[in-house]
Amino acid sequence: MSTRPLINTMPTYLITGAAGLVGPALAARLLEDPDNKVILTDLIKPSVPAGAAHPENAQLVEADLTKQEAVDSLVATATKDKPLTAAFVFHGIMSGASEANPALAQRVNVDTVRNLLFRLADVQRGVRVIFSSSNAVYGQPLPDIVTEATTPTPNGVYGACKYQMEILVNDMNRRGLIDAFSVRFPTIVVRPGAPAPAASAFLSGVIREPMNGVVCKLPLRDRQFKATLCSPRVCIENLVRIVAWPTNKLPSHQRAINFPGIISSVQDLLDALENVGGEDKLQYVVDEPNAAYETILRSWAWNLDYSKPVELGLLQDVDTEGLVREYVATLKK
Repeated sequence: MSTRPLINTMPTYLITGAAGLVGPALAARLLEDPDNKVILTDLIKPSVPAGAAHPENAQLVEADLTKQEAVDSLVATATKDKPLTAAFVFHGIMSGASEANPALAQRVNVDTVRNLLFRLADVQRGVRVIFSSSNAVYGQPLPDIVTEATTPTPNGVYGACKYQMEILVNDMNRRGLIDAFSVRFPTIVVRPGAPAPAASAFLSGVIREPMNGVVCKLPLRDRQFKATLCSPRVCIENLVRIVAWPTNKLPSHQRAINFPGIISSVQDLLDALENVGGEDKLQYVVDEPNAAYETILRSWAWNLDYSKPVELGLLQDVDTEGLVREYVATLKK
């Protein structure tokens, strides 16, 4: 009597842009469960997250998603054994690099995302998708308080690309092609590793570099410049929560939600650096104004009201010093 091969029953997650910050951290969280399989893909073959509890359940795929055949192959791989549980679409060109090369940003941040979403819908209609957007979709002029009800008016290439894809996600979700949410990330602080090609990268660098005895160059002199910040820990926890949301958590054609952040100034970060790391760390912070970056930074919203996402069950960090202490704790591991 012939036997049929067993179908894989493991929940399967796809993460694009998996060589960045959020992808590996999310993968590590998902791989804490021995029943989860995680497919990580990026332009450069990603690595299994350090310390992953079940590295055997990670599959690594090198893929250039600007090529349709790579998109088709990736989706075929992700859905080979069973329906995909969820796709986290995290790949993209960051803010500073997008402004420097708009054509590349359009090709990567718009074209590849669109092609991937439609291919996923073709192969597995109604698949759960979490698309990483940004509060860079908000631009001038800004109201006194920004909420999900504020109409996005992006002032930069990066925010414009993200908003284009938010609109596509809304429409594809409304039509039942995908079951999706767009999550508008605040600036994630403190990011480990090398500085990212983003205008906001200094908001991590002002802590990370001095704590490692390296100089951080601030692109603007204004110590009262404010931004909304979120720790990697809270970001990952909120992603795990939102991927389990029922589809009716938001209206079918309004799928964007602001991920909660805390409002911090550059001075708040410097004070936290001194309190946690010591006054001597301040010597590593120097000014090196960058007019192009400052223009981008000042176009973004910082005055966000996060009451809606918090009411819906998402977490929020407590204060700036907590972000710094969380990073410093990782240096001791």
